[in-house]
Amino acid sequence: MADGTLEVSLVAADRVVWSGEAREVLAKTSEGEIGILIGHAPVMSSLVPGVVEIVTEEERIVAATEEGFLSVADDRVSILSEDAFMADEIDAEAARAEVERLSPEGDSIELRRAEAKVRAAEKS
Repeated sequence: MADGTLEVSLVAADRVVWSGEAREVLAKTSEGEIGILIGHAPVMSSLVPGVVEIVTEEERIVAATEEGFLSVADDRVSILSEDAFMADEIDAEAARAEVERLSPEGDSIELRRAEAKVRAAEKS
């Protein structure tokens, strides 16, 4: 790990979605949005459906995540999610259609997952 960077892993139940060095990580936890920079205090939190942004020296990586956990310790960030999708893997139109289909049912975990996919696709 280079000085001044975080070692970040974004892992779904069945695959490593992204792993590498970053300057900043943004995620949505059960307590709200969290921004992580070098030297962040150790923390463990529940991840809720949302968008994770990983900022490297060269690019901004955007992914939609489902439920899971986030842990930070010693400039290492581990994001473990039931499932995660890189923004470029998401069919934005299909995600929007899913949001429309689920909206009449009110707030549900499936609706929040679909909304996270739409937000991730729009940020890429």
